[in-house]
Amino acid sequence: MNIVLDGATQLCFIVGDPIAQVKSPAGVTEMLQARGINAVCVPGHVAPQDLDRFWDGMLRLQNLTGVIITVPHKIAAVEMVDKLSDRAAFLGAVNTIRRTPEGWEGDMVDGLGHVAALQKAGCVLEGKRALVAGAGGAGSAIAHALVLAGVSTLAIHETDVARRESLVTRLTSLGLAQISAGSADPSGFDVVVNATPLGMREGDALPYDYEKLTPDMFIGEVITQPAVSPLVCRASEIGCRAITGIDMFVEVRDLMVDFLCQPR
Repeated sequence: MNIVLDGATQLCFIVGDPIAQVKSPAGVTEMLQARGINAVCVPGHVAPQDLDRFWDGMLRLQNLTGVIITVPHKIAAVEMVDKLSDRAAFLGAVNTIRRTPEGWEGDMVDGLGHVAALQKAGCVLEGKRALVAGAGGAGSAIAHALVLAGVSTLAIHETDVARRESLVTRLTSLGLAQISAGSADPSGFDVVVNATPLGMREGDALPYDYEKLTPDMFIGEVITQPAVSPLVCRASEIGCRAITGIDMFVEVRDLMVDFLCQPR
């Protein structure tokens, strides 16, 4: 499609560290313009120590319409908004913020997108045993969405003990599933999700003991670069069904654009 870019174009940034791996600039731009909105999505490489200064500058841009938040800023970016959705408030993380007449509003749709991708690929979640590696912004959101989708048990594998226990406590308070601490051993689980950046760089430690994966497991991944992560590659070799980070991105992209385009 032909992209409109002129003096009236609105800006939507996506910020992260690193940023080169993200798929949002092209996909979000195309979807916004397909909906008749003259806006483009632009990548911004912002280090954690610079996030406050970045946002202080962005607030002065009158044509800034929204910001997409990626690793590692999803928790810190909560401080950038004036209002949170109920979901984002529960999770303490955002992945999309938008300008409204009352100020900046944030939501967190990573979990909804991941679960939608799993279900689209044929994964049945109700009554299943799930394991999630990572209790950061994306991991928390995915764990929350899995519980709401009906898993019977959920284990959280996270090396930051305080972060893990905080998530376990919050999810337990919902009274919907049995929540516990997990480990790198995926034995006995039906659904195994990597919600960490592990696998993006050559030589990364592995989020799970790959030798203990079994063909009856359904594998979920969040990283989009490489397109087929080490976890998904291993899963495919032994006959597991799996979704890639790109499968998740397609669903999350639609939800982010829906949020950005809501009447204000």
